Amino acid sequence: MITTYSLLGMTLPALDTLVRSLGMPSYTAKQIASWLYVKKITTIDEMSNLSLKSRELLKQRFDVGASAPVEAIRSVDGTVKYLYQVREKQFVEAVYIPEDDRATLCVSSQVGCKMNCKFCMTGKQGFSANLTAAQILNQIQSLPERDKLTNIVMMGMGEPLDNIDEVLNVLDVLTSSYGYSWSPKRITLSTVGLRNSLKRFVEESNCHLAVSLHFPFSSQRSQFMPAEKAYSITEIVDLLKKYDFSKQRRLSFEYIVFKKVNDSLIYSKELVKLLRGIDCHVNLIRYHSIPGVDLVGANMETMTLFRDYLTSHGLFSTIRASRGEDIFAACGMLSTTRRNEIKKET
Repeated sequence: MITTYSLLGMTLPALDTLVRSLGMPSYTAKQIASWLYVKKITTIDEMSNLSLKSRELLKQRFDVGASAPVEAIRSVDGTVKYLYQVREKQFVEAVYIPEDDRATLCVSSQVGCKMNCKFCMTGKQGFSANLTAAQILNQIQSLPERDKLTNIVMMGMGEPLDNIDEVLNVLDVLTSSYGYSWSPKRITLSTVGLRNSLKRFVEESNCHLAVSLHFPFSSQRSQFMPAEKAYSITEIVDLLKKYDFSKQRRLSFEYIVFKKVNDSLIYSKELVKLLRGIDCHVNLIRYHSIPGVDLVGANMETMTLFRDYLTSHGLFSTIRASRGEDIFAACGMLSTTRRNEIKKET
């Protein structure tokens, strides 16, 4: 049986290596890249400026790799959660979030996740597979609203830095002149903080960075976020202090505010202490409850007081608007539901 590979997600150097291996002219690589990322075709047969022989050679082992979402759930606020099938009985989510003159897509990088954060629905799935660059980029390329997008956030299912090679390939396609030609300022990657991959991301990409902090005390963070045991948040902050985030590139820290868990004055004081001396922004996030987890989000009054303390002490902070609460708001809930339905059927 011949294995078929996807062209989608391949960088220009990878395409150049491919066409040379097939005996095609070197300029064919740029032609393919244009068909994939500028014209956004869905079949090799549409590559009309390639010779018939070249197209047939490609079709023997490759396809484009574009596939439409298999399900969409729409919120009253305009948010749309899309479900993509990536393997047999495996699904990932992408969330389209329109707002005024912006339209953001939240993209997944893995099926499940190894990080097992206590408050995360995706972590409850366990880890199944890394997504390929094609499967990541397809969430953007096959999105019905793709031409309306202004921003991409890699904050969906999975830990992006645990799939660093494929993620960097996607970022290269998105930001290079042969690809989407997007400014890196339109893309943000979110991570719990995997030190070695984090260093690679900061040095090999100019995209924005968001660190999932949530707990400023290491002992408590390790209880809720096992990744803390490998790379402490203080170690991650110390690493990031070595880089310049004072110009166009933005560094932010994400902080889910849990009721009577991390919402008191002692936490806001520790945050100020931890992040002193680093140019950054803090996003305070409302928690979307998930089944089987006894955590509840803090109320808006508590979050406002928390925000005001941080900002008054030199740590600029905002409360992120909550979207899509009526459509499986927490990341991973829709894919978990679909997976459980399949299990019942088999």
